[in-house]
Amino acid sequence: MTMHPWSTRRNLTIGLLGLAVLPAACGGPPKVEAWRDRNCGCCGGWVAHLRDEGFEVDDKVVDAVGPHRQALGTPSDLISCHAGKVGRYALEGHVPVAAIRRLLREKPEGVAGLAVPEMPIGVPGMEMPGSPPSTYDVVAFGRNGAWRPWMRFRGLEVV
Repeated sequence: MTMHPWSTRRNLTIGLLGLAVLPAACGGPPKVEAWRDRNCGCCGGWVAHLRDEGFEVDDKVVDAVGPHRQALGTPSDLISCHAGKVGRYALEGHVPVAAIRRLLREKPEGVAGLAVPEMPIGVPGMEMPGSPPSTYDVVAFGRNGAWRPWMRFRGLEVV
């Protein structure tokens, strides 16, 4: 039996359309809920970094970030600039996308979230032209408040 040439093209087109909607069917891009203080200028840079890397961000400008941190279980010694949540994980501060992607891929047991304590130069949103980026750790923390190094960066580069 010989197939009509249009049947082959139609099947190819349907197949390609199916591939195009596959990411949406599998959950689409990672979604981050972010809470940031209306008086902070650097937090918007972190939100832009997430969006530039394909994340969907629900950016909430709030009067106080503290209640959201408390709800997320962020240890007080890791508090930085803004809070976020991706899936079941808390995010605190200027966590680079590379660290978030690894977290979502590996889903490590006992980890409640990631944090970048303080505000090192060169983290997303804290770039300073003419200043070399800091070397800093992204830490993973558990529900019990204990934390450990997760990844080390210089700016956005994994070291």
